Amino acid sequence: MLIVSSPLWLASTNCYAIAAEAGSQAVIVDAPPDPEGVIELLARHRLIPVALVVTHGHVDHCGGAGSVVGATGITAYVHPDDDFLTLDPGRQMQMMLGQAIPNDFAPPDYLALSGGETLTLAGFDFEVRHTPGHTPGHCCFFEAGEGLLFSGDQLFAGSIGRTDLPGGDTGALFRSMRDHVMTLDDGVRVLPGHGPETTIGRERRTNPFRDEWETLAQS
Repeated sequence: MLIVSSPLWLASTNCYAIAAEAGSQAVIVDAPPDPEGVIELLARHRLIPVALVVTHGHVDHCGGAGSVVGATGITAYVHPDDDFLTLDPGRQMQMMLGQAIPNDFAPPDYLALSGGETLTLAGFDFEVRHTPGHTPGHCCFFEAGEGLLFSGDQLFAGSIGRTDLPGGDTGALFRSMRDHVMTLDDGVRVLPGHGPETTIGRERRTNPFRDEWETLAQS
């Protein structure tokens, strides 16, 4: 198995590609507004993209999706509860930076995720775990065979996703943590949307927000 990543754009958003080996088919996880960086990551390892899965609709995770899909012809997936974000990345860019997003960053025609399904792509089985809280349509992608969780902005090394942006809900995020993330084994590798990787066990033991989701789990 090969997992490669690059921290892209202003937010240093982790763009991942997972493949069996260099030169084989790959799945992209998140496409920041640096499509050239995404394509360069694939080219560096001679990877052939077959799909893009988007954890959520914030522009730092999906702003480059339209360009990547246009350049490669692959299919992109996102949860429709984030349509209010994914369908207007230009408005997000305007709000964040006071500048318009280029026309070639227009969103692709996404296929809808629902949560609970499994996507079989490039020889991997990605279980879609709908984890609202950071955004209403946030999803994590769990590959049980390899023990990997692509956690987006749900869970970080030593932190969790913020909930003070439109559509954020702290209670929902903690329920998502209880029901769909902390049910995983300690050894599962967590590959987050920002920052270094961690493990479920490490976050279960040391994450400063663990008391909140544990209290909720006991209530």
